[in-house]
Amino acid sequence: MAMRLIELITGSLEDKKAYRRYRARIDVLPEPYRTAARSFERYFMHNGGITDGDPRVMMTMLTDFADLWERAAADGTGVAEIVGEDPVEFADAFAAAYTGKRWMDRERARLTESIRRIAEEER
Repeated sequence: MAMRLIELITGSLEDKKAYRRYRARIDVLPEPYRTAARSFERYFMHNGGITDGDPRVMMTMLTDFADLWERAAADGTGVAEIVGEDPVEFADAFAAAYTGKRWMDRERARLTESIRRIAEEER
């Protein structure tokens, strides 16, 4: 009962543990993979963050992301070979492969609704 109350306030403790496991995997990557992964993670959190209320979608994406960098480090594949010429395009394509509403979707809907209301008031 107390655990449910705590999780209601703080979110799932299992999700937090899964995120810590993901971060531990990224933290042990050799350079330059660690820095690249952290840079993309920051971008995902600000631009590609999933907001549909299911953190499992984000954790699946981050787990797959850690797998990608671990394989690249093990194979010696260069960061530029993975990312290509446009890191933003790479990040957006990677994040788009995972279902869920993103922050940008919510902001687009908010903008559309705001302008719709203004247009109705002008009539």
